[in-house]
Amino acid sequence: MASVPDVAKSVTVEATIEQAFAIFVERPMEWWPPTHVFVEDRQSITIEPFVGGRYFERGANGEEIAWGTITEWDPPNRLVMTWRVGPNWRPIFDDEKASFIKVDFVATGPNTTTMTLTHADLHRHGDIAEHIHQALDGPSPGETLEQFASVVAKHVTKAA
Repeated sequence: MASVPDVAKSVTVEATIEQAFAIFVERPMEWWPPTHVFVEDRQSITIEPFVGGRYFERGANGEEIAWGTITEWDPPNRLVMTWRVGPNWRPIFDDEKASFIKVDFVATGPNTTTMTLTHADLHRHGDIAEHIHQALDGPSPGETLEQFASVVAKHVTKAA
């Protein structure tokens, strides 16, 4: 199982590294794909800005389900969190069985940032690891990064 490769995708946006990081962590409700949901009638998505924090969604009925835990917090360069996805794309509640999402931001110019999102250690998903890898390993940049790029373009005012 340990041979299941990571899946990394990147997108370059017209924003400073600080702007790109802030949009990622402060506006997930805008860029998170609407089909990636654990709760009924999702009202919010929160990324708690510290190691040990959760990233979770809240439904209209008040139910909260965490997608994972923040394991590394290094603004504006990096964010690492567990990814608690189980069989049939339903939540699991054990970080020991979760893989990791590593999000790296690199300033590639004064107002340009490349963001790379890596699904790592997929073998931790056990029997479904290969299935998850195949689902993630589609064309780049993928739905999530395309959404992120459009949200950045909407919120960042170009310098004159």
